[in-house]
Amino acid sequence: MGLRVLAAMSGGVDSAVAAARMAEAGHDVTGVHLALSSNPRSYRTGARGCCTLEDSRDARRAADVIGIPFYVWDMAERFHRDVVEDFVSEYAAGRTPNPCLRCNEKIKFEAVLDRALALGFDAVATGHHARLDDGVLRRSVDEGKDQSYVLAVLTREQLAHAIFPLGDSTKTEVRKEAAERGLTVADKPDSHDICFIADGDTRAFLAERLGPSPGPIVDALTGEVVGEHEGAYGFTVGQRKGLRVDRPAPDGRPRYVLSIEPVSGTVTVGPRTALQVTTITAERPIWNGPIGEPTGPLTCTVQLRAHGEVYGCRAEAVDGVLTIELDTPATGVAAGQAAVLYDGDTVIGSATIASAA
Repeated sequence: MGLRVLAAMSGGVDSAVAAARMAEAGHDVTGVHLALSSNPRSYRTGARGCCTLEDSRDARRAADVIGIPFYVWDMAERFHRDVVEDFVSEYAAGRTPNPCLRCNEKIKFEAVLDRALALGFDAVATGHHARLDDGVLRRSVDEGKDQSYVLAVLTREQLAHAIFPLGDSTKTEVRKEAAERGLTVADKPDSHDICFIADGDTRAFLAERLGPSPGPIVDALTGEVVGEHEGAYGFTVGQRKGLRVDRPAPDGRPRYVLSIEPVSGTVTVGPRTALQVTTITAERPIWNGPIGEPTGPLTCTVQLRAHGEVYGCRAEAVDGVLTIELDTPATGVAAGQAAVLYDGDTVIGSATIASAA
């Protein structure tokens, strides 16, 4: 006997094929599109985003082709509070958030899953490229499209009610299957960047909400003030472009953002070599892997940003704080991002980066 499955349909090719596979497997599938903006026209359209009016129509057409019921759920208020406002407040505090990760955690697998279970559904299916084996999260077979990093914030309970039907397929295979199924989104470009920033200008988006907050740009090597800015929230650790410094570095080499101090508004810049860190401290760990919470040090790998490099490391959690010692230095590690621990292609757990040295 099949499951009652709620298929989250974004309007893209991945979620359409995921829903089609679940229906073909004999499950009782209902499609739902999440309306995340009270004014969808202010969000990105076409290839640049998701969750727009255009995407809602594409999702409805896909549900019609598959032959499943389809609904639109208004999650705009919750999305604004838990994702957009969180994004703004994190930048205001000198951190660099990942809104897609927060959306998965707070919207797709908290708000939606809670409602789905209350309505009698057994699970939520999405088009994420990741695998689940007995509730354990693993990387997709398509390493270039793998999304286990942005799903690693999910708890074991949430993963127990999740289904990722595409984890064993490459993106090329998914597009081919969509075309064979007659889904018009087969060639629709992937969404990129932040869906709620219509023009892609993060600095302007934050300035509009946080207002001007001038401060100095300081050279780490000389201690000199080399520029002024209108808001420290317009910078992120590792940033090279758009620094607006008045004079070149003494050695003529590019400067990078090394640190952001939100209280004084000081942005410190310096050479790329000064970005290298080997010790990372992370907070609020979530142990959703096969071993649960570790009782001692782990030798594993860690990924520090979406589609970022993977580093060998030794990790240990003490009193809810995770310390990660990297085998080789990493650069551009920003507070607010997730540190996701892996054993091979299996997620062990995740935590939010607090500091690095």
